[in-house]
Amino acid sequence: LFEMEGVTVLIVGAGPAGLATAACLSQFSIPYAIVERESCSASLWCNRAYDRLKLHLTKEFCELPHMSYPVDAPTYIPKTLFVKYLDDYVERFNIQPKYLTSVESSTYDNDEKCWSIVAKDMSKCTTVKFTAKFLVVASGENSAENIPMFPGLENFPGDVIHSSSYKSGKSYSGKNVLVIGSGNSGMEIAYDLATHGANTSIVIRSPIHVMTKELTCLGMTLAHRLPLNLVDKLLVMAAYLIFGDLSQHGITRPKMGPMTLKSETGRSAVIDVGTVGLIKKGIIKAQGSISKIKGNIVKFQCSKRMSFDAIVFATGYKSTTNMWLKVI
Repeated sequence: LFEMEGVTVLIVGAGPAGLATAACLSQFSIPYAIVERESCSASLWCNRAYDRLKLHLTKEFCELPHMSYPVDAPTYIPKTLFVKYLDDYVERFNIQPKYLTSVESSTYDNDEKCWSIVAKDMSKCTTVKFTAKFLVVASGENSAENIPMFPGLENFPGDVIHSSSYKSGKSYSGKNVLVIGSGNSGMEIAYDLATHGANTSIVIRSPIHVMTKELTCLGMTLAHRLPLNLVDKLLVMAAYLIFGDLSQHGITRPKMGPMTLKSETGRSAVIDVGTVGLIKKGIIKAQGSISKIKGNIVKFQCSKRMSFDAIVFATGYKSTTNMWLKVI
């Protein structure tokens, strides 16, 4: 069964970016449709975020257009409050996403000067064909879980989960847990596990910048007024004064400064929530790259061997946009 629908703008994705686009279009009375493959808006925040998560930037950096947070909102917004803010945003701007609608293909017709988008309505088991003058891709980079394969992982007898399935360290108390990935999620999950009594190790393979929330906000403010290379020098100097030399604990710093790195590669600095302090104390053990897994034993490239009861992959996501977006 086919349905046809013509719109001026089609927005793919009802996360914060898609909702913000919809609100801005409605302010100018520009007709649009918004489709979302999940059953709710901002599914990453609703369904795939751990319990202790807060926004890492102060609230003024995290507002969507045309609607501020309540005056009594905390400086750093927790997950539950951010989800409520998004729900209120949807209601205020009367955004009506077509949920459970997954885009399968999109092509641009140069003759007709419009996009042709084919989507599947999973709730009705029907196919919808949209024609749109403009296509807004707001499906984000966090679509599909990225779990790298290591030799022997398939035979690991313990729990193996992606960070998107991790909620709390309560059930891991007393267990040996390995976190693979040292971005913001990996470092915070390691902290959460350790504070819940898990014997926690974290794989740190690549150089990372470690900042405080305050330093990150300072950097974003200064970046509007000073050259990035100067801001980087100030941030690196301040981070060194706060954290000291972390190389002896397995954490090295990239050659490129934190603001430039974000600007040129998209990689963010790690905002410390207390993990670095626990690494320094030896409560969280930093490990190098993995060479292989045999049973419950993980062998690292430095020849160290350790047994684990669970592995948490905080190795990010892959975008699936290239599977359906065809640009000629």
